[in-house]
Amino acid sequence: MDHEQARAEETAAMERVLTATKRVQTAFASLQSQFPPAGSGQPSQFALQTFDAALQELEDAQAAFDGLLGDLLDGNR
Repeated sequence: MDHEQARAEETAAMERVLTATKRVQTAFASLQSQFPPAGSGQPSQFALQTFDAALQELEDAQAAFDGLLGDLLDGNR
């Protein structure tokens, strides 16, 4: 892999983390709106599943980015 390809892969990994973070924020806001004072305190199953999936994607994105960062720090990239 050449330098340009490596940078593109690293950029994509950072963008994945950013996108996942935004999805968590959006899912959290949706979930939070279902609690008082705006909501009934009974979150929908869909909102809970969406939040859970967003958190999982963020965790996966962070793990992938950490792997790239570890390779960088070890001189393998």
